[in-house]
Amino acid sequence: LDGTENKSNLGANALLAVSMATARAAAAFQEMPLYRYIGGTNAKTLPVPMMNIINGGAHADNNVDFQEFMIMPVGVESFTEALRAGAEIFHNLKSVLKSRGYATSVGDEGGFAPNLKSNEEAIETILEAIDKAGYKAGENIMIALDPAASEFFDGTNYVFKKSDKRVLSSDEMIAYWTEWTEKYPIISIEDGLAENDWDGWTKITQNIGKKVQLVGDDLFVTNTKFLQKGIDLGAANAILIKVNQIGT
Repeated sequence: LDGTENKSNLGANALLAVSMATARAAAAFQEMPLYRYIGGTNAKTLPVPMMNIINGGAHADNNVDFQEFMIMPVGVESFTEALRAGAEIFHNLKSVLKSRGYATSVGDEGGFAPNLKSNEEAIETILEAIDKAGYKAGENIMIALDPAASEFFDGTNYVFKKSDKRVLSSDEMIAYWTEWTEKYPIISIEDGLAENDWDGWTKITQNIGKKVQLVGDDLFVTNTKFLQKGIDLGAANAILIKVNQIGT
């Protein structure tokens, strides 16, 4: 209907509405639930939720550079138990932040948005909350990050503008994430490097891609051309798909 790479003729939102209506109509005609029509016979397992519990970056008016700190309940038996674990850890995190004298107001996406001593303290408070909630970090609860690195990339270096004003090259940023994944139970990093830092993405995938999910969101923007480039270069090992970006 549109014919352009960026859906500029009709717009991705308008196309998405038609696409969703068509999918629902086809599922109804086949007398199938929508998830089964789209996913086939194996569409019966919900994914592990990634729960955003500390906000920073562009999503909060605080001094934390990285946009999202998340938890992933990987060691529970059902989505229900995962949701319960997330809620319990979230409430314990509020207590931990209060005990450290931090505000417990929330950011744009519902996570807490305190002013912390460092970006790393966000991880430390989450680990304490996991323990207080009765779970084991690195066993049944893992940590995921969405730094949204394009937000603090100046075209040459990564600049921690909100915290300690540190300036890191691409290789130094890769070393930074490598150190964090060795020190903390981090299994997923989304947009850990800038969207145009393709060489860096290839290097970080070679470094930690076998043990960490490296998600391209801004890197791929749900565009098959960029996804193919990532495959060809070995950049990232996962993609975040946003249907409103691709229009279907």
